[in-house]
Amino acid sequence: MLIGLARASLLNVIAGLEEQKRDLLSAGVEKLFCEQTTSVRARPQLEAAIEFAREGDTLTVTDLSGLGQSVADVVAVQRRLADKGVHLRVLNLGLDTRYDTGQVIMDTMLTISQFEKQIILERWREGIARAKTEGKFKGRTPTAFAKADEVKRLAATGLAKCKIAQQVGISKRSVFRILSDRAARQEINTRPGHKGQARSLSRFA
Repeated sequence: MLIGLARASLLNVIAGLEEQKRDLLSAGVEKLFCEQTTSVRARPQLEAAIEFAREGDTLTVTDLSGLGQSVADVVAVQRRLADKGVHLRVLNLGLDTRYDTGQVIMDTMLTISQFEKQIILERWREGIARAKTEGKFKGRTPTAFAKADEVKRLAATGLAKCKIAQQVGISKRSVFRILSDRAARQEINTRPGHKGQARSLSRFA
């Protein structure tokens, strides 16, 4: 069975959908799914079309934007279809995975997608390394840990733990962790023969 998917952006709903529906029906589509949304939002009709498709069927779109916003999106959809034994056809590209040439194009797109991911990852790593070299990257400082001194100061005044949490702006659990860690440090430091500082017994998120 030939299954069609028409997608129009929210800015061009009527004209966009009607044109795609006409092209898809002319291509022999028997079951048509239509949606009015952007590529970055949930795609209920795309999901419905994939769910409806059975082995040997072909999902047809007028162009790649009907499947996603990026090469990675398109490749992900095609993989899901392939896992079900469903083919993909893109009218404006003449792409049809029922034939070898269509599969070659999809394989090329997969390679491009993987290359794009690798480039993004390498740039991210280079940016972090550069920032560390320049002393601009210090990583994320846990919120509770950054306020540990203030928590201890308020606790020393006798303020209740729940009040400390409200005043400092962290969870009550974090307050308990900070004070428990402080008590553990003091206990270790008072043991006979103890040398140096005790390591922190917990992390603060």
